[in-house]
Amino acid sequence: MENAKTTKRINAVISVALSLLCLVYIYPIVLIFINSLKQERAISTTRIFELPTAETFNGLGNYFYGITSMNFLQSFWYSLFISVSSVLLILLCCSMCAWYITRVRGVLSSGMYYLCVFSMVVPFQMVMFTLAKTADTLKLNNPYNICIIYLGFGAGLAVFMFTGFMKSMPVEIEEAAMIDGCNPLQIFFRVVCPILKPTMISTAILETMWVWNDYLLPTLVLDIKKYRTIPMAIQYFRGSYGKVEMGPMMACIMLTVLPVVILYLVCQRYIIEGVVAGAVKG
Repeated sequence: MENAKTTKRINAVISVALSLLCLVYIYPIVLIFINSLKQERAISTTRIFELPTAETFNGLGNYFYGITSMNFLQSFWYSLFISVSSVLLILLCCSMCAWYITRVRGVLSSGMYYLCVFSMVVPFQMVMFTLAKTADTLKLNNPYNICIIYLGFGAGLAVFMFTGFMKSMPVEIEEAAMIDGCNPLQIFFRVVCPILKPTMISTAILETMWVWNDYLLPTLVLDIKKYRTIPMAIQYFRGSYGKVEMGPMMACIMLTVLPVVILYLVCQRYIIEGVVAGAVKG
């Protein structure tokens, strides 16, 4: 009985501590939202924590100005297209690669696996200048081909997660499908992919959050005069002599954060399921 009470107290303390930690993480988003509704003169170092008043409230004016002045909708389209195409390519290629690694045991498959895992620890700064030159040479410096570059950088995490999950999948299911007359592609898309759904969704969310918010890679690869993703467009609210239009910038940051937050809240349970499933073996 005493142990049960102690456990309840410990759980209560942990819950309170984690709740406070969540508030700490949420507070910057709330602060950005509050300032996105204020007039420019009310956003200063000394007044940034103040709530908007009748004199400083600007409504949705910052949002309309931010959308129209920086061609936000075009940047939104570029970010959306790059994120969707990159994540779909990562899911398709990396799941097939992980299936090959787990089902075809040998030196080649082991080497592929360790190369993918090793790629996760290579700093981006080591390859970024060579990458920019290679992207220009191979005509990957546009929103419609940059997904190939994201595939290379995102393959490490995706292959690692898919491989860990597939090691726990019984081979007998695939053998039964083969006996029924399925070829390898049919086995993968009709048998393996439905089983991979939790890991697919969790990997898709993690990769989407990375690609959507990425600033450095598009800036290095894309032509900033022709193609601007949302993180790139936000930087142009900084004018000459260091002047920054804080109101519109805060509004555009909110518009950038909102889709990812909604996606994460809707699919957060799949992240836990996918990570736990991928940690069963391997």
